[in-house]
Amino acid sequence: MVVLLAAAYAAAGQENPEQILRQAIEKHQAGDTEAAILGYRAYLQVRPDSPNVRSNLGAALASTGRYSEAIVEYQAALKHGPKDPRIWLNLALAYYKEGQISDAARELSALHSVEPDNKQVTLVLADCWLRQEEDAKVIALLEPLDKQNQGDLAIAYMLGTALLRSKQIERGQRIIDRILRNGDSAEARLLLGMAKLEAVEYPAAIADLTKAVELNPNLPDLYSYLGQAEMASGDMAGARAAFEKELAHNPNDFQSNLRLGVLLKEDGDYGRARELFARALRVRPGNPAVLYQEGATDLASGNLDKACATLEGVVKQAPDFLEAHVSLAQVYYRLKRKTDGDRERATVQKLKAEQDAKVSRGEAK
Repeated sequence: MVVLLAAAYAAAGQENPEQILRQAIEKHQAGDTEAAILGYRAYLQVRPDSPNVRSNLGAALASTGRYSEAIVEYQAALKHGPKDPRIWLNLALAYYKEGQISDAARELSALHSVEPDNKQVTLVLADCWLRQEEDAKVIALLEPLDKQNQGDLAIAYMLGTALLRSKQIERGQRIIDRILRNGDSAEARLLLGMAKLEAVEYPAAIADLTKAVELNPNLPDLYSYLGQAEMASGDMAGARAAFEKELAHNPNDFQSNLRLGVLLKEDGDYGRARELFARALRVRPGNPAVLYQEGATDLASGNLDKACATLEGVVKQAPDFLEAHVSLAQVYYRLKRKTDGDRERATVQKLKAEQDAKVSRGEAK
């Protein structure tokens, strides 16, 4: 049926494109999305520079989960017409849903400068920065909005998360207290769990996070933090189960992809580990922690040349990354490159001495 419909559109396209467009819009409004997509494409064969039709096609594609194709159409719509904020926002949301969080943040940041009072833009931008652990940016963005919307728990939750992660515990606690005034909630318990996780109180953190699960198991990031607390306490099986649950409904969670990938790598499941690391890099392109794990996976699986190239890139990007230098030294020695291995081993000894000196001075590593 779809093939016949496509052929009919193609045959009619040169004769009456406006009729095809009307039919496509009618199909779209009636919920026949695939027929609408075919109609929009047929129309664009004749009128490729129509930003509104490009936008309609992007919306239809996005509604079926084809976000990468939608991104192409939204980009074309913005190229062929004025920068309509609605299309611009849809482009950012398509990036977000595709897991390209840094791209979404880039578009939303630019759009926010044009529409600073658009609350949806502000909140999604804050969420993007939160997912990238750009906590200072989240705080600067949300503090003015929080003062004007004291009852908005979504704003309070994101702001509290950023404050706790940036170790501003007292300010974060005030946010928690405000949320708790509205009654016990998963959001408040999650923030309490995060505070205790930062304080290295792992059993107490697990208790609060488990209570949060009872209150709302679908709260984003909840299982991610529960997994981190269980991993820190040594319960690797519990951590693995928690990360799997987070990814089941939040597949772009950075920490769950990274940490579950590490656990799978240690279990020898290199294929799935690589898949998770690749998704983590879509959220945070070029992240040295993830690239290190990719290199470590190649080292563990015997792909020494690839491990070497990856780890060399990591230490160039992050010269003080001790574990990367350790692994790179191992790779060099296994490749019979003793001079390079000796150089990396000397770097490792130097970095360890610097870390020991910081500890003796009471500084954090």
